[in-house]
Amino acid sequence: MDWENLHIFALLARHGTLSAAGRAAGVEHATVSRRVANLERELGLKLVDRRGRYMSLTAEGERIAAIAARIETEAQSVERIAVGGRSSIAGEVVISAPPGYVQKVLGKQLAALALAHPALCVTVLGETQEISLARREADIAIRLNRPVVGDLSITKIDEIEFSFYAAEGYVEKTAKENWRFVGYDHGMDSAPQQRKLIEFAAGRPFGFRASALDLQLHAVSAGVGIGLLPDFMGASAAGLVPLTEPKVPFKREVWLVVHPDIRQAPAIRATINALAG
Repeated sequence: MDWENLHIFALLARHGTLSAAGRAAGVEHATVSRRVANLERELGLKLVDRRGRYMSLTAEGERIAAIAARIETEAQSVERIAVGGRSSIAGEVVISAPPGYVQKVLGKQLAALALAHPALCVTVLGETQEISLARREADIAIRLNRPVVGDLSITKIDEIEFSFYAAEGYVEKTAKENWRFVGYDHGMDSAPQQRKLIEFAAGRPFGFRASALDLQLHAVSAGVGIGLLPDFMGASAAGLVPLTEPKVPFKREVWLVVHPDIRQAPAIRATINALAG
């Protein structure tokens, strides 16, 4: 049996579509389809019912997908043990972090880390969505929410202060009832800073929404409206001024998360020290 076929089938079972499984595996969806067909020929079983663009697992496919998921979990444990047992600061370390924070706060530390260790490759995924450290989708995650599920090593490394910012002259020239606001897209309405902004807006309209903080910063600077921005961005931006009210700053904690199996590997340890130092 070609075990890569089984691995691809496990991804298909987990993600549900050829394209999603392909993205997870880093291959084209046609490769996923071919791998699954090869596995069916190897086993002499039909694993997937294909009906146009839709597909579902057969009963045998469900059973084999469950076994494949267990095999994948054990293989990932082997990978983590191998990483944890390495004795040199070398290889690749993958970090998942919010784009704005990694760009404005962590960039210098990571560049210094790469310079200090020529055999080390630091890869940054500027992502906000959750990734799996157990499946080694990343080695280290930087998160603004403290994880509550999973066998993870978690360290608080920072606090981010947020303030309400507007373009110079916006508050003076615009009546309070006509203020507009700049924030995240609707998919982020549950984020603490977005809830705080919505509360402050008190029903007044949003003039601009974006998932990227850089775009929000540009919109606020252009005078579109008032935004709740991290001080590491807003305080240094030309043409922006913080509102004098409310005076109580809004804070979020920053957490560094790593799987305990790899925490003591020299490359991981060096990266943690650079980020938390």
